[in-house]
Amino acid sequence: MDLIVLRFLFVALLAGVCYFLRPFGLNEWISAGGGAAAAAGVIIVEIRVRALTLRRLIGAVAGSVLGIFGAALFCLVLRSAPLPGGTSAVLQIFVLLLMTYVGLLVGASKGDLLNPAALGTIFTGDKPTRRSAKVLDTSVIIDGRIADIAEAGFIDGTMVVPEFVLRELQVVADSTDSSKRQRGRRGLDMLQRMQSNTRVMVQIVPDDFPSIREVDLKLLELAKKWEAKVVTNDFNLNKVAHLHHVEVLNINDLANALKPVVLPGEHMTVLILKEGKEYNQGVGYLDDGTMVVVDHARKLIGKPVEISVTSVLQTASGKMIFGKLDDGTKNGDSPRPGPLEMAR
Repeated sequence: MDLIVLRFLFVALLAGVCYFLRPFGLNEWISAGGGAAAAAGVIIVEIRVRALTLRRLIGAVAGSVLGIFGAALFCLVLRSAPLPGGTSAVLQIFVLLLMTYVGLLVGASKGDLLNPAALGTIFTGDKPTRRSAKVLDTSVIIDGRIADIAEAGFIDGTMVVPEFVLRELQVVADSTDSSKRQRGRRGLDMLQRMQSNTRVMVQIVPDDFPSIREVDLKLLELAKKWEAKVVTNDFNLNKVAHLHHVEVLNINDLANALKPVVLPGEHMTVLILKEGKEYNQGVGYLDDGTMVVVDHARKLIGKPVEISVTSVLQTASGKMIFGKLDDGTKNGDSPRPGPLEMAR
């Protein structure tokens, strides 16, 4: 809204100046209309320039400057040529406009080849590794799996932890709720563990955004500033980051991708831990937490059983495996290890 008011004032101001000064000796109202039209043209150019990427903008400016410089050199030659004064002036103006126009278009079209980050390091001294940085949120630090993944070398670059995330961790660690307090201390322990590992680079940054109250939105702004990726296991933050066009590394997606592939007809041994929702069902879990639902296993709670996989269901919360008891288990025989257990 403020930008619209500013543009309106610019149009009114330029129209008013032209109304009183009457350039080229024109009528007051014609001058005012011409001034308003010129201001509208400037606003249109401003809107188009705002839509350009930084690379294209730098390329356009560099191309136009080079075009003007080349036109100035060419005009020196025209001035020494034996041409009438009017012809020489027209040619000089034409060359200036042509070289500027061509330089502007060529520079903008080739601007994507530039690397503004490399230009910034000349003046600021920042390392060009900012883009490889990973911004950690509170949930993924408390989760703790990021420490194992980083130590294994599957995530490169610097692990960036902003001060406002540390403050949130400290608040959780000082909570009166014992479960929250334990989670907060676990997160602080994980950070200390990563800092003590020489193979993992952890950087605490003071960057903050006082005008933004939500921690998740602050993380996204920091990721945009650093041109970094956000590492999280928060489902909602993942969705919001995609809306803000920020790249996300979701630990849960990685865990799901690394789960072993189970096909119908495959055999495995599962420890039945509890009853299922349907009649006569038993429920067990694989080592990676995948739920296994077994028919006719309600009376076998607490016992390992050999099953045959009947189907696999992929849900939003993860993968579920459905199976049935093997004939040997139904007859009371001791279960034999399946292919997954033998592979382990």
